[in-house]
Amino acid sequence: MKLSGVWYPLISDIGRLWVERTDRPIRVTSFDVAEKAGVNQSTVSRALNDDPAIKDSTKAKVRTAAEALGYYVDTRASALRRDRTGTLAIVVIGRPGTDAHAINPFHYSLLGSICAAAAGRGYQSLVSFQSEPTDFSDHFVRSRQADGLILIGTRNNDEAWEFHRGGANAGKVAIWGSTLDDPGSIASDNVTAGKLAAERLLAAGRKRLLFVGDIDDPQRQFRERYSGFCDYLRATGHTVTDPVFADGQTRFDQGRASVARLLASKCEFDALFCCCDSLALGVLDGLRSAKVRVPEDVSVIGFDGLESGLHCIPPLATIQPDFGAAGVMLVDAALGSIAPGEQQRVPVKLIERASAGPVAK
Repeated sequence: MKLSGVWYPLISDIGRLWVERTDRPIRVTSFDVAEKAGVNQSTVSRALNDDPAIKDSTKAKVRTAAEALGYYVDTRASALRRDRTGTLAIVVIGRPGTDAHAINPFHYSLLGSICAAAAGRGYQSLVSFQSEPTDFSDHFVRSRQADGLILIGTRNNDEAWEFHRGGANAGKVAIWGSTLDDPGSIASDNVTAGKLAAERLLAAGRKRLLFVGDIDDPQRQFRERYSGFCDYLRATGHTVTDPVFADGQTRFDQGRASVARLLASKCEFDALFCCCDSLALGVLDGLRSAKVRVPEDVSVIGFDGLESGLHCIPPLATIQPDFGAAGVMLVDAALGSIAPGEQQRVPVKLIERASAGPVAK
């Protein structure tokens, strides 16, 4: 049969389109894997999802076939079918006017522990750094990008905390660092930390112990550390004094300024418990500049367990929260395993370093 001039170009185009389509990569399906592995199609997804009802030998056969064909399970689609994303969102709140490189090292340590804990629960981590209002976003759970939200960061960004507190993720939020007792809030055992510091400084034979830090800070953690410190001193018959603090642009600056104020006051002291490591590093620098020897003349202990404390002179003794436990608690709170409003305290321990001085014999 002779083809008309009208139909010939059309058939030609169909042929051309067919060639173009067959040039494209062919999408491998579970049916292809089933055929290669010699199993039913329904067995493929169950085997690749490690269904205990499937024999190990069958699972191995299916995985081998899938790898050979370049087939991968669409985990996101599978998770959404089960009404879970398999992802946790973590928002790190920074100080206004700063970017991610200026985040407190403590929060980076905490971030790593959270990601590790999430992975241990089979979750991926979606991390967002937010410091300016133009960065604020809380849509992660609402838009089904994540199953829960974890907020950590500086207290010096009230606008960010208020934004997230009033957001749409209520009941799916875990918090570290807020100035208020929000549901899902996790914190270190600060009272015990203060007691540990006082106990260790007294063990070094010190008699005139002082606390360095701002107990009027909106976060209650410094007040709690001071409270535990004073409780132990009172219980052992020692004098309790007001905290020492002078403000500065950074915690390091506050430490230096606090030492300058303390030395100018002519107050006698031989031991200092600093509210955080960053401030303690400033204290050490201020004492060194004033020719006060640590630990020969003054013992110093901080709080946070920052790696940087290892590298100062002398190395900084510190009270360290259990970062691993903190990560697990925050993940559990974000996933609803911890009841809202239930108080959770992360255990702490003393990290022995030279600044505390030797234990008296």
